[in-house]
Order: sequence, then structure tokens, then C-alpha cells
Amino acid sequence: MSNEKIIGIIPSRYGSTRLAAKPLIDLCGKPMIQRVYEGASTSRFLNKIVVATDDERIVVAVRKFGGEAIMTPTSIESGTERVAYVAKLFPNAEIVANIQGDEPLIRGEMIDETIQPLLNESSFRVATPVRQVETIEELYSPGIPKVVVTEDFFAMYFSRFPIPFIQKELPTRETQKHFTFYKHIGLYVFRADALQAFTALPRTELEKTESLEQLRMLFYGWKIKTVLTQHNTFSVDTFADAEFVREKLRAKKLE
Repeated sequence: MSNEKIIGIIPSRYGSTRLAAKPLIDLCGKPMIQRVYEGASTSRFLNKIVVATDDERIVVAVRKFGGEAIMTPTSIESGTERVAYVAKLFPNAEIVANIQGDEPLIRGEMIDETIQPLLNESSFRVATPVRQVETIEELYSPGIPKVVVTEDFFAMYFSRFPIPFIQKELPTRETQKHFTFYKHIGLYVFRADALQAFTALPRTELEKTESLEQLRMLFYGWKIKTVLTQHNTFSVDTFADAEFVREKLRAKKLE
């Protein structure tokens, strides 16, 4: 498969309930959308990267640093639907990576290791990375989805609650030493036809209950390949999150 058939699309919505104009927030001299774009650009597999946005201000910012951006209708409700809309404009694409627009620490290595299984096998249509939960705070944070996987690392279930449930006791730092919990990282790599098929599926009550769209795939019987990664990302949703990322960037420059 030629690299021209593998594209990355970054959905980027201007409005945010918790952090206004989030894609354009300054992170050590660059807007967040540029940090995401440049991180994705370190991928070996992605030949093309496009920002899918609902706002002309983001288009201007992306083009200013030399990136490519495409406007999408404001009526589109989710990032995955925005990705699917833009993916239709690239009919030769066979694999589409949905790269979150609010994770400025994303690196190409994580994207590539999530793409790799789809290059190796044809028995599944979507792959996503998971990482071992390291702290009790991560385990109990509803903002960090957890996942239970099979022996060969296919997803069984996702939840914002710590899963699996440990009978007779709630998970503690001590129990974490004896059982491995996994968190889900919101990067998805789809086969192009599967992306369109997924966004055409009706939303389910389970998905709405947990507010996790990947549960729609499991509900309809899809196999989701999970890829264990040692890389980490960080989602920016608040001013405090943005400052945390700035500290990471400053520290990296000092190394």
C-alpha cells in the first residue's frame, strides 16, 4: 500500500464550553492546532495531513504556518463526523487517521504504531491505542476512558468508570500493583470505507450513557484492535491543562 493512500485528518472546532477558541490558544509561541499538526507530521506513514474545521479563523491560522485546512459545515456535531466529511474529498485514501485536535503532545510514533496493524491484517476495520494506567487519579478520572481488552488486545468494553470491577474492594494504589488497568487514548485509525459506515450508524443508548462513541462500534459488533503504546498524550480542556502543556514544552527545550 502506497503512503499516498494513508491520510491524517485533525478535527478542530472553534467553540468550546470550557475553553474558548481552544485550537488557537498559545502554547509557547504556537497555536495548539499547529502543535498538533507538527506532531502528526513526524509520522512516517502519513503522506497528507488536513485540518477539518468549522471556523475560518482556524483555516487562516493553519495556512499561516503552511498547513492544509478544509472548512466543514457548522451543523456537524462530532469530530469523527467532521473527519468523515473531509475524507470523502480524498477518494483514493484507504486508511484515515482521526487525530484529536486538542492533544498538542501527539507524536508520529504513536500514530504509526496504530496504523501498522491495519497494514498487517485485514480482519478488522479500526485500531486505537491504549496505555497502562499509572496513577489512581487517572483510574478514577471520568475524563480518561478505561478499556478492558482480550488476550489478543481487542477491546471488550470502554467506560469512564474504573473497569474491571475488583470484587469486595475499590481499586487502590496497592491493587494497581496486582492488576493492570488500561486507559484509552482517543486516536482512531479507520479503513476509509469503515469510517463512512461508522458515521452512518445510529447512535446507541449505551454510547449516550457513557458519552463514548466507540461503544457504538462494539454495540454493532465491530472488532476494535487496541495497540499497547508506551507513548502518552494530554488533552487540553482547561486553562490549567494548557499551562501543564506549556511546562512540558519548556522542559523539553531545556533537555
